[in-house]
Amino acid sequence: MRLSRYFMPILREPPREAEIVSHRLMLRAGMMRQEAAGIYAFLPLGLRVLNKICAIVREEQNRSGAIELLMPTMQSADLWRESGRYEAYGKEMLRIKDRHERDMLFGPTNEEMITEIFRAYVRSYKDLPLNLYHIQWKFRDEVRPRFGLMRGREFLMKDAYSFDVDQAGAEHSYNKMFVAYLRTFARMGLKAIPMRADTGPIGGNLSHEFIILADTGESEVFCHKDFLDMATPPADVNFDDRAELKGIFDKWTSQYAATSDMHDKDAYGKIAPGEQVSARGIEVGHIFYFGTKYSEPMKAVVATGAGGDVPVHMGSYGIGPSRLVAAIIEASHDDAGIIWPEAVAPFKVAILNLKQGDAATGAACEELYRGLCAKGIDALYDDTDKGAGAKFNTADLIGLPYQVMIGPRGLAEGKVEVKKRADGSKEMMTPAAALDLLSR
Repeated sequence: MRLSRYFMPILREPPREAEIVSHRLMLRAGMMRQEAAGIYAFLPLGLRVLNKICAIVREEQNRSGAIELLMPTMQSADLWRESGRYEAYGKEMLRIKDRHERDMLFGPTNEEMITEIFRAYVRSYKDLPLNLYHIQWKFRDEVRPRFGLMRGREFLMKDAYSFDVDQAGAEHSYNKMFVAYLRTFARMGLKAIPMRADTGPIGGNLSHEFIILADTGESEVFCHKDFLDMATPPADVNFDDRAELKGIFDKWTSQYAATSDMHDKDAYGKIAPGEQVSARGIEVGHIFYFGTKYSEPMKAVVATGAGGDVPVHMGSYGIGPSRLVAAIIEASHDDAGIIWPEAVAPFKVAILNLKQGDAATGAACEELYRGLCAKGIDALYDDTDKGAGAKFNTADLIGLPYQVMIGPRGLAEGKVEVKKRADGSKEMMTPAAALDLLSR
């Protein structure tokens, strides 16, 4: 993409309302724009990151055996009355009447709707286990939306729902999502720690929040230091092997880890002082097992081989891709701007023409740009007429993993300068070597 033809409205100064790093940097980098309190438009740069996050989420959900569908944002209030949650959910639910005076709502979550879909089609235990997921916009009317995407009202959510004939099967489905989440966040360059958590309005009796440590995190968390060095489950993990997944689950829950809401001072105090970690954290995922909380009142049952019908055991599993955009920035930035992990970066490399209008630099930039595009590498070519200093600042602000700086001085020696954004290291090399490096 040529920057001269791209829509990326850079702001020189962060707006006053931006209180945290991710909010400031996303607005400055032209990634999003606020349209109402807690409601944001994703501009092209931000959308590229969001789409890459969603792609990773999909790949790991599919790997675990979950099946994608798409449910609507608008839901009938009648479904929520069946489950008993319509009145209980509170003012966060946006309640609406359509032109026929029917009660509707903008979905804050989808347990009721997925249960209604399940009961319409699934009759036998032979069709289980089943895990259905979608990536869809949600709305929760926060009393005080703030911090940009970290606490917005409209947000993108991946929510999955598992169905099993009994508790043992449901726990295996829970473990599948537990492992899939560890892999998902690791692929985004994040160390996510599963912490025992409250189930809240979702209900149930087994729940974990996946927390990344960040100085600007919204809440205090407590855990054992061992979590920081635990290895991510491999890509070839067998999701059908109950013992293997249970072993991974047991390993990742064997040490103390809890959010402030679930903190047990006595249990935490038993950890050696040098092994204790007390830090700020950001929730990036939440998983629940809630048994028959929804299937019983909504009569989602299956026939068993022994005869008779039983209500299915269910779980739900959420990841907020839009929130993750902000969370990754909170965990990976410096004073100059964002530092994107390569897997979610909007582009892999920025090509900076340090002397726009010079024939030699223009030709070298064009050759490298075309070479990268031919190899399928996402490149952003800054071919604007801004000065070198402004181009450096923009490149650091948007945080692409690599910058290639091409100017007359380097080209006189047949070299370009390649900078790694993560550590600021620079290396002079030939354009061919740069193309080879960036194509790996």
